[in-house]
Amino acid sequence: MSRPPRKRSRRPVVLGATAVAAALAGGLLIALPGAASAAASGLADDFNGDGYRDLATGAPGAVAGGKAKAGAVVVNYGSSGGVSAARHKTTSQDSSGVPGSSETSDRFGTELAHGDLNRDGYGDLVVGAPLEDVGSDVDGGSVTILWGGSSGLSGGTSIGDPNASGHDRFGQSLAVGDFTGDGRADLAVGSTGKDVWIFKGGFTKSGGAAGKLRFDAQIESGAYPKGAVHLAAGDFDDDGTDDVVVGSSTGNFVHRGAPTGPTPQTGVGTGYASALTVADFDRDGHDDLVVGTDSAPVLDQTAKGGYVTVFYGGAAGVTTRSGVFTQDTAGVPGADESYDLFGGALAAGDVNADGYPDLAVGAGFETVGSASHAGSVWVLRGGASGLTGTGAQSFDQGTSGVPGANEPSDVFGGAVHLADHDKDGRADLSVGAAGENSDDGAVWVLRGSTGGVTATGSVSFGASSVGIGKSGQDPMFGDVLSGS
Repeated sequence: MSRPPRKRSRRPVVLGATAVAAALAGGLLIALPGAASAAASGLADDFNGDGYRDLATGAPGAVAGGKAKAGAVVVNYGSSGGVSAARHKTTSQDSSGVPGSSETSDRFGTELAHGDLNRDGYGDLVVGAPLEDVGSDVDGGSVTILWGGSSGLSGGTSIGDPNASGHDRFGQSLAVGDFTGDGRADLAVGSTGKDVWIFKGGFTKSGGAAGKLRFDAQIESGAYPKGAVHLAAGDFDDDGTDDVVVGSSTGNFVHRGAPTGPTPQTGVGTGYASALTVADFDRDGHDDLVVGTDSAPVLDQTAKGGYVTVFYGGAAGVTTRSGVFTQDTAGVPGADESYDLFGGALAAGDVNADGYPDLAVGAGFETVGSASHAGSVWVLRGGASGLTGTGAQSFDQGTSGVPGANEPSDVFGGAVHLADHDKDGRADLSVGAAGENSDDGAVWVLRGSTGGVTATGSVSFGASSVGIGKSGQDPMFGDVLSGS
């Protein structure tokens, strides 16, 4: 999961949870934008350093190296015209310089995160493949850093599992942030165990992390979906050091960042978190935490179709001040219906350049017209009082200007992302629909504007347009987006 940049000078901007690129068979580059002539931009998701934020997308079901469901990631490069299908690069474990090899059901690209891990000014992409077999360790999982550079992502470094015998699915959750307060980007990695590992900043392409720290969260370990199902980074107490949020099947726990490793602060909410995101929605200097609960427990009657809760930050960290949003909240279009999965995907960014981050909420199982599980996305506004339902927008494939049509099981909104890809100062909304065209998958990009997100000029592209063939399998392109 990732969070939008903060306008603060005392520490570098780092974003957590994101995505990738370089070509499926050998890293073929297609219409890559020209390398920056000056220094790299330093943006955490600018993989080629040209000053434009890029979009990374996972296709964990893609065929790679002839292996079914080996997985791949795609980077679509930002530009003055925004994101397009043509300007992309696709990467798998068969790409030159990437550690390992593509194997059946590895699902490389299941989890993504980004940040400038080696401090060279180029964004790097962290890729989780939690179902990869490591030697005799079935579903042991792997984590790979793909390095940014003037030509985009190239080569990679493996991050070894320090406790392979103690858990499975290493890399099922990722987050990037400065968790030790030394001004360097660290990498947090979760698994099915209680143990969460912080790989310390000072990364090198040849040696990996500068060191590692372990902390154990107050969560259940065991078979998936146990352990650290989600991770997020945010500075909730405004002390200049990022805190770590661990989302699990039984609740969410905030661990305060510290030089010796994160320490427990508090539990936040109960039940399974389907998604996490972080931003300072009221601009009080403290990050705020949003938790998506797309499938409410039996005893939780908050909403039939899911809900999102914002927990506001303060001097002592995450506070009890909170707000809950559903499809029945005043100003939010639609109606609360069973199994919509509202809150199943979250992202934060300022879509109208008013200085306040806004919140994108996906509901991949929303029924639109007669199309069950077609999916929808909402954008809620940030402001001086925090998030509000007033002025909320909603989009689906039936919205005027949005390409395509609502069809059963498209799962439009199963992944969402907000970032300014054309450098106009407004975040653009990217939407993944892994179920589009019988699980081939597709991505849509809608522009930010002074009035909010607009469908005017929006684009969409599917798996085949970025070099991913179906080959009798289900690529699920768009299953995860950088920052979602």
